[in-house]
Amino acid sequence: MGLVLPILVLVIWQTLSTNGSFSPTQLPQPGDIVLAAVELINRGTLLGHVAISAQRVLIGFLIGALLGIFLGSIVGLSKIAGRLLYPTVGALRAVPSLAWVPLLLIWMGIYEEPKITLIAIGAFFPVFTTVASGFKAVDRNLIEVGRSYGLRGAQLVTQILLPAASPTIFSGIRLGLAQAWLFLVAAELIASSKGLGFLLLDSQNTARTDILFLSIILLAILGKTSDWLVGLLEKRVLRWV
Repeated sequence: MGLVLPILVLVIWQTLSTNGSFSPTQLPQPGDIVLAAVELINRGTLLGHVAISAQRVLIGFLIGALLGIFLGSIVGLSKIAGRLLYPTVGALRAVPSLAWVPLLLIWMGIYEEPKITLIAIGAFFPVFTTVASGFKAVDRNLIEVGRSYGLRGAQLVTQILLPAASPTIFSGIRLGLAQAWLFLVAAELIASSKGLGFLLLDSQNTARTDILFLSIILLAILGKTSDWLVGLLEKRVLRWV
């Protein structure tokens, strides 16, 4: 069933690109996208763009997700920490991704550090919010049962709170991963010479709409593949749900 809509989109795309509704520079044919991919592979550049983008997302996501889980857990477990941190984090979350770019350039220069930091910022907020909400939403009766069995501190967290909040935590991780891919394009606008974000901008400047479409499709495929892998991990970890 999941293939029905992509096939329908391809059919409509092919029709619109060949019946004169759009010029080739506005909407290239699906076959032109394949030819563009072959061209870049023959040049030896496509895999490099994909690899560096995937690397940036992976590193940035891990940093942002780990920090989000850590601070989200503190906020979810402590009312005082929640009152202290939540308003500020909520305000920072509203800052658009591109607004961070000038500041990161001033602080970190133009190399990998600002790109990875921007991706980490994108991944942090969904993970932080859902982890905090997940711990707060745990049934208080479960906590009382754990305490009645003598569980305190770390034991209570690992044996009661963490398993109960795990489905919500994984939802946050998947949202954070999706956000990391969204922030990637903004990150690769920072003086990049490689990556799918750079390929998007370069294809716009050179009027290569076929490569532009290819970049968008590759971002969609990579984003969906990474989400699918996390989904497999979630099913394996949460077999008891």
